[in-house]
Amino acid sequence: MSGRGDDLPVLIIDGARFSDFDGFTREFSRLLSHHSWRGNLDAFNDLLRGGFGTPENGWVLRWVNSESSRSALGHAETARQLERLVLTCHPSNRPGIEARIDNARRGEGPTLFDEIVDIVREHGPSGDEAEDGVVLELS
Repeated sequence: MSGRGDDLPVLIIDGARFSDFDGFTREFSRLLSHHSWRGNLDAFNDLLRGGFGTPENGWVLRWVNSESSRSALGHAETARQLERLVLTCHPSNRPGIEARIDNARRGEGPTLFDEIVDIVREHGPSGDEAEDGVVLELS
């Protein structure tokens, strides 16, 4: 690796260590110092800013076996998680979540894997929150 990531702390998640979103949540939480994450993607976004169990001045998130994760966090798992979410969300959010469930069941739209990668990339070199300095490495 060259450039920005050379001098940054490296946190590694392994896609071979989980087969669903709950497992991803546990795998990512394992990286956090004195914090835990329960799977809320808004909270995940906050964790990437640093200081909530992650390094504060930039870091590398190295996701090994990411192709395994792409499958594990695909449309079927996305639909399953959205089905859980629709039970507890505000009533005004239900129609949008139900539409996302229908899309996921048809194999359409972004998956959990896509959403997670997009959130991480927002905190990286070309993202809107690039000042957080999170470098994503998928392997």
